[in-house]
Amino acid sequence: MALETLSPDWEFDRLDDGSQKIHAEVQLKNYGKFLEEYASQLKRIEDALDDSVGDVWDFSLDPIALKLLPYEQSSLLELIKTENKVLNKVITVYAALCCEIKKLKYEAETKFYNGLLFYGEGATDSSMVEGDCQIQMGRFVSFLQELSCFVTRCYEVVVNVVHQLAVLYTSNKNAPKIIETSGVHFQTMYEHLGELLTVLITLDEIIDNHATLKDHWTMYKRLLKSVHHNPSKFGIQEDKLKPFEKLLLKLECQLLDGMIFQACIEQQFDSMNGGVSVSKNSTFAEEFAHTIRTIFANVEAKLGEPSEIDQRDKYVGICGLFVLHFQIFRTIDKKFYKSLLDICKKVPAVTLTANIIWFADDFLIQKIPAAAKLLDKKSIHTVKMQRENFLQQKAQSLPKDMQSYYVFVSSWMTKMESILSKEQRMDKFAEDLSNRCNVFIQGFLYAYSLSTIIKTTMNLYMSMQKPMTKTSVKALCRLVELLKAIEHMFYRRSMVVADSVTHITQHLQYQALHSISVAKKRVISDKKYSEQRLDVLSALVLAENTLNGPSTKQRRLIVSLALSVGTQMKTFKDEELLPLQLVLKKLDLISELVERVRAQCDCCFLYWHRAVFPIYLDDVYENAVDSARLHYMFSALRDCVPAMMHARHLESYEVLLECYDKEIVEVLNEHLLDKLCKEIEKDLRLSVHTHLKLDDRNPFRVGMKDLAHFFFLNPIRFFNRFIDIKAYVTHYLDKTFYNLTTVALHDWATYSEMRNLATQRYGLSMTEAHLPSQTLEQGLDVLEIMRNIHVFVSRYLYNLNNQIFIERTSNNKHLNTINIRHIANSIRTHGTGIMNTTVNFTYQFLRKKFYIFSQFMYDEHIKSRLIKDIRFFREVKDQNDHKYPFERADKFNRGIRKLGMTPDGQSYLDQFRQLISQIGNAMGYVRMIRSGGLHCCSSAISAWKRKG
Repeated sequence: MALETLSPDWEFDRLDDGSQKIHAEVQLKNYGKFLEEYASQLKRIEDALDDSVGDVWDFSLDPIALKLLPYEQSSLLELIKTENKVLNKVITVYAALCCEIKKLKYEAETKFYNGLLFYGEGATDSSMVEGDCQIQMGRFVSFLQELSCFVTRCYEVVVNVVHQLAVLYTSNKNAPKIIETSGVHFQTMYEHLGELLTVLITLDEIIDNHATLKDHWTMYKRLLKSVHHNPSKFGIQEDKLKPFEKLLLKLECQLLDGMIFQACIEQQFDSMNGGVSVSKNSTFAEEFAHTIRTIFANVEAKLGEPSEIDQRDKYVGICGLFVLHFQIFRTIDKKFYKSLLDICKKVPAVTLTANIIWFADDFLIQKIPAAAKLLDKKSIHTVKMQRENFLQQKAQSLPKDMQSYYVFVSSWMTKMESILSKEQRMDKFAEDLSNRCNVFIQGFLYAYSLSTIIKTTMNLYMSMQKPMTKTSVKALCRLVELLKAIEHMFYRRSMVVADSVTHITQHLQYQALHSISVAKKRVISDKKYSEQRLDVLSALVLAENTLNGPSTKQRRLIVSLALSVGTQMKTFKDEELLPLQLVLKKLDLISELVERVRAQCDCCFLYWHRAVFPIYLDDVYENAVDSARLHYMFSALRDCVPAMMHARHLESYEVLLECYDKEIVEVLNEHLLDKLCKEIEKDLRLSVHTHLKLDDRNPFRVGMKDLAHFFFLNPIRFFNRFIDIKAYVTHYLDKTFYNLTTVALHDWATYSEMRNLATQRYGLSMTEAHLPSQTLEQGLDVLEIMRNIHVFVSRYLYNLNNQIFIERTSNNKHLNTINIRHIANSIRTHGTGIMNTTVNFTYQFLRKKFYIFSQFMYDEHIKSRLIKDIRFFREVKDQNDHKYPFERADKFNRGIRKLGMTPDGQSYLDQFRQLISQIGNAMGYVRMIRSGGLHCCSSAISAWKRKG
């Protein structure tokens, strides 16, 4: 009601100075900006949830992955159905064995390789205490037992495969023939057998190169001896100890002595009860040798070529098969043996897995020493020299290779984007599918070549213990980035690739079916009947039926086995067979495209070469323009995480992951983030202090790095978090500026300017410190003043009018002040009891000062001069208007100076003047103590009244 009765005269002045309008415009602008950002955010969410096929996927953000590998729901018995029952059984047995080998290989690659490789990792020598080695091995024994069971199973499968092949290719004329095998070569079976032998060779190589595993095993055995002497001390029953020792002995003999492969090939392949004869089966021996040579001919032609896909892995298998053939039949083809060794000139080493490298010459010489004696030492030495020459040549050619692949991969990515972005036309659908197929395969071939170069070079350097130059390291890291760029390219276009792969596989199946159909018609048209012709026809029908369905691994395997039978008797012409084989190879590759690309682009091996990471980060820092490549490197470093999950020597694999995460982040901070923070801070400081005389900062003369590129990077995904470089640097600058401003408040303007400059130059969103630009609240405590009263009265000056003490001089840029409020705060803190103590202490100090004052005044030199001057003043005061003449005062001062001077140039009069000032300060301090007490009392009464 009171407001309504107010007179208009009392209203505020309505004069508009424009400030409200400006404020409203700013708020409106901010609101508009908020709406724009919100709209763009909604658009991004909408795009992310959109089901459009052409959308791009972000490798680091998508929680959902697309799996293209088709899953076969039918069993082999359901897939292999023809009228020819005998052929059905043969193909079923071989297909089942091949599937078993693939499962064993997958289990070895995912579980056993990684479990062995990562043993001993995650614990540094400094962090390990006595007994940790034995504890780790204790946890690992169960894993070794599983590995033993796995190896035993592999032995059984190898024997079974050899028996099944030996029965089919029997030289016993009395035994009935299962099928006619004169023109039949089950090359697929031998390739699979080679893969299984490669697994055993790899296990041997991993254990042979694992010094930590062997050392821990020795320590564990010693521990067991100690336990054996006093089992009760360790709470173990003695009757359980002996079986455990036998188990350990068995594990050592089977796994740790490097005899896994050797024990496999030295098995008894001939059945003891006269069932299957292998070693004396000449037909099987010839077929075995012929198939190995055929596979080798295919592999040799592709090795080192741009179209190489998996020939190096097959080469290891061929060497394993060759040694197996020698072990069973005790015959050796010297010419073929030399051909195998000659490959070492082209391929000096093969990476089996991670950092495990394999030398074919060492393997063949060790496993077949009889053949090695036939070779001259010079040729063996030449192979070893070739390895060193290869490494030297590769070190020189790496930068050039990197540049070439950079162009190749960039042009491929452009082509991929172009082809996948184009709308498919129905009139040119087949041509478009063919183009897409070729682009996909080309991408995979680039990935394989890059992976081979990186792994072979890095592992050779490590194996031969040769130092790597920084140039080589940088080039190899660039190749790693290109490798991950290919993987990211396939992932980014996952939806289009998935759509295309389905159509391409159907198109390739159609082409294969057409070729088989032509051959089948040719067989049917020939009216001559024979069991061999019936087998061929049944095999072609089986291949046709199997191809009419999804392109699963099992179906493609059955087609391959069926065509081994179906291609005999010149069913296909030469100009028909080669295109069919090419189509089937493409079908294999396209059907498993995503999985194969992922396998080739897997950079798990980088864990063993992470010493190059600091050099890489230094290079990234020096070349900030290419900072976006960090995403690729961190993606590569992330690849070893799934493998680490199979570690069994720690309490949990999480310990290993945490250790790796910590190590990488520490290196990143040291070699990039901290350097970046310091450089940005230095640049901001020098830019703000340009008025000072600084070093030359002209970019045309001294050069300049544009570090702003780091702040345009998207956050980098690593493990379960994102590393945001921009946020990291912003936080560092905010923290530094805030802390330094609190220390020196007068520098607030400088740091505010540096904040603005950081926003303008680097786009950093800095936080305002919200600290006062100056403060009067910082005062000395009453007790502190009391304890050092002599120092206080000499260093502070007293302003009687304003009741304030001001510091005389200071080394800093600010002066301390003390007023009644500070005194009152101290009294509140310590209580009113300190008032009497402080006053009494000050009076004691004053008593000493007054004594000095009295002594000075009664000194004969001073007293006589003062009496003389006062007598003179009384005589001439009427004449000088009661004023003391300046000349007389100056004469008095000079007279005092003649009495003596202190080392710092002060006279007795100067010292007396200081004494009076100190007495005045002390009395002023007593006065302020009393005023402070009154201030406390009045504040307390006011507060009590408000509550009342």
